[in-house]
Amino acid sequence: MPLAIIIPARNEAGCIGAVLQRIPAGLAQQIIVVDNGSTDATGLIALQAGAEVYREERRGYGQACLTGLAHLRDEIDVIAVLDADGSDDPQLLQKLLQLDDADFIVTVRTLGLAKANLSPQQKFGNWLACSLIRLIWGYRYKDLGPLRVIRRDALDRLQMRDPTWGWNVEMQIKAVQHRLRIRQVDIPYGHRIAGESKISGSLIGTVKAGWKILLTIAKLRLCENRTAHHPGPVPHVRAREDATRR
Repeated sequence: MPLAIIIPARNEAGCIGAVLQRIPAGLAQQIIVVDNGSTDATGLIALQAGAEVYREERRGYGQACLTGLAHLRDEIDVIAVLDADGSDDPQLLQKLLQLDDADFIVTVRTLGLAKANLSPQQKFGNWLACSLIRLIWGYRYKDLGPLRVIRRDALDRLQMRDPTWGWNVEMQIKAVQHRLRIRQVDIPYGHRIAGESKISGSLIGTVKAGWKILLTIAKLRLCENRTAHHPGPVPHVRAREDATRR
């Protein structure tokens, strides 16, 4: 199925060229880099490497993803989201795309030195968010892995909205709510190629991201409570029994 890769990027001039070079030739029919207000040459380097580049001045990881989605070609059926820092190997997408029994694939950073490469604050944040999802919605996620693949028709049903760091947790919660067929895949995880993380690179970034994730969980739960007495139609895709379900 035709694949598009969306790469949100802000001030990743030291990484983006290498990330794009590592994407296997012919794997994706469309590669979109969303330059999220960079003050360096991120956009120019991505353009020279052959990607479609769109400038988005409104800051936010989710906003960059939404901008990328707005530029998808009509023939695209599957969407992958890849970080611009080089921590995830784009070649792993070949493995993920072979799992055609899933609507949504989220990666779990556990193999090799993956756990060692996650900062303490990342480990705690992932544990807290996944624990809350399990407690509230009954689904056991193991990670909020940024490398993820989703079918376009499934993503359309989720009606994603969060423009900031709540994007990934919003997607994972809504995937459970809409009974998508979810797969979690263990992958290796490395260090960023260059520069500093926007989240774990500073205490302020970590606190802001963590607060946004918790706020997103609370909002989705509140919204669910408000609509409990007015349920919508039952989704046509049945929930897949997964080994990670509680």
